Amino acid sequence: RMDQALLLVLNELPAPGLRLAARSGSCHQCLYQFLAFVPPSNESLRKPGRASVMVDTQHPLTLLLNSSVGDRELCKIHYHFGEFGNYSLVVKTLSTSNQNVSCDLIINEGPINSYLPILFAFLVYMGILAILIVGRLLMKIDPVRNWIYKKLNPRATDRMINSELGSPNTTDSINCDPTPHSWSTASRKRLHSLDTFRGLSLVIMVFVNYGGGKYWFFKHESWNGLTVADLVFPWFVFIMGTSIALSLGSIMRWGSSKWKVLRKILWRSFVLILLGIIVVNPNYCLGPLSWDNLRIPGVLQRLGFTYLVVASLELLFTRADSGTWEGSFPALQDILPYWPQWIFILMLEVIWLCLTFLLPVPDCPRGYLGPGGIGDFGNYPNCTGGAAGYIDRLLLGEKHMYQHPSSGVIYQTTMPYDPEGILGTINSIVMAFLGLQAGKITLFYKDQHKQIMSRFAIWGIVMGIISAILTKCSKEEGFIPINKNLWSISYVTTTSCFAFTLLLLIYYLVDVKKLWSGAPFLYPGMNSILVYIGHQVFANYFPFKWKMQDSQSHAEHLTQNLTATTLWVIISYILYRRRIFWKI
Repeated sequence: RMDQALLLVLNELPAPGLRLAARSGSCHQCLYQFLAFVPPSNESLRKPGRASVMVDTQHPLTLLLNSSVGDRELCKIHYHFGEFGNYSLVVKTLSTSNQNVSCDLIINEGPINSYLPILFAFLVYMGILAILIVGRLLMKIDPVRNWIYKKLNPRATDRMINSELGSPNTTDSINCDPTPHSWSTASRKRLHSLDTFRGLSLVIMVFVNYGGGKYWFFKHESWNGLTVADLVFPWFVFIMGTSIALSLGSIMRWGSSKWKVLRKILWRSFVLILLGIIVVNPNYCLGPLSWDNLRIPGVLQRLGFTYLVVASLELLFTRADSGTWEGSFPALQDILPYWPQWIFILMLEVIWLCLTFLLPVPDCPRGYLGPGGIGDFGNYPNCTGGAAGYIDRLLLGEKHMYQHPSSGVIYQTTMPYDPEGILGTINSIVMAFLGLQAGKITLFYKDQHKQIMSRFAIWGIVMGIISAILTKCSKEEGFIPINKNLWSISYVTTTSCFAFTLLLLIYYLVDVKKLWSGAPFLYPGMNSILVYIGHQVFANYFPFKWKMQDSQSHAEHLTQNLTATTLWVIISYILYRRRIFWKI
């Protein structure tokens, strides 16, 4: 099967036989898992004992061979098997007078290169990009453009060529995903880089939600650590915070009352949470909606509640004018005026730390951050997530949580655990607040590109230093490891470090130097709610999914997932051209 290899164990030792066990290199402090019993050799027929097993190829494995009697360790092998490879492990004594055991790994049939489809897909997309760039350059040549005019409807062609390829001008709305409702050139121009960053995050999110070609690095990390899939949700939360600062600042300058704005915030949060619970979470293909096993947390629910808290906090302290700070320390003018917000956020973080490390959890060590299951040498099998999992099970009930956490495969956890649970929402609020800070930087240093970019760089460096301290630059051995399931504070500081850095790069290319219009990520970025809900609702329908000829092929999965993701980009482009934007 996909991500597996065949291992044939040949035992030339006499009785009693061997026990073969394995441990994944990605499983921290895990127990060895029994794979097979290898019978002893038949000395009369001079035939070795045989046993065939399938081994995982996603991560390196440590194989352990013990005697079936006395459990004496005979040999240990650390090896990274290749997909669809065929291997033999020959176990024998070095000589009749020597009891030393030799374990030799032989490659019978070489593995395939399962990463070639990624390279091929990259080349295809680069080819399409090259064609589009050449076409755009040709359209700047007068004879070519005139010839195109003759072949196409001149009026429609003129409209297509002269339309703005970047974000449209629009008045602001109280919306974490502002969508244009006025195309007047007199209106304040949108921040193109923000739409592009949002669209990039959304495109990656759609791709990994559709399967990511079934590659392990396009799936969520089993517990501690980061993969590509773990980056996009916090980036989306970060961008939401940035949009809150821009939209609220603008709408207050227009003279809207805070009570009116608060009603919009409450309505938007309610709709996002409701859409998550009623539309996205249930699988209606399995039957009608049932409260008995309906999952309550979710991505949209997390976004809705986070938006409610951060937007309300900003509304409480926002000013109609965005003049410069008159007090001391002008270099901190985007921070000091809002010291009550910072105190509130720090208090929230203290609450998270106290609940995480001090809350007593039955039958679990205090401050436990592990996955449970076979992790930590199997001492705490039912302690998945520590305090975070305990709070969700206590307040929501096990049937209303996510039933298949990412720790289930590697760590073989049996407890339900929700990565969008209650306790982790605190740190998603912190993440959105850091995005809010990025928005304030663009407001306070409006049109001062060097100041904005230097502030983004400083914040990225500060977040990176905090992450290095919290994690000790280690995946497993830090004070607070990077963990998406827990939404640990080190996870927030690390992903926000990447967010500030990436926003700096996109801002420089799109808004400062205007070397890039933001396409194609701009289009889904301006219709993010529609694309997110649409890709969830229609995930199992053609043309986003079809029956595969070989379901054990990374190439077929990658083709299907990239096709589905590309279709949503095309849909968002068509909606952009027709000026159709769905906002809440």
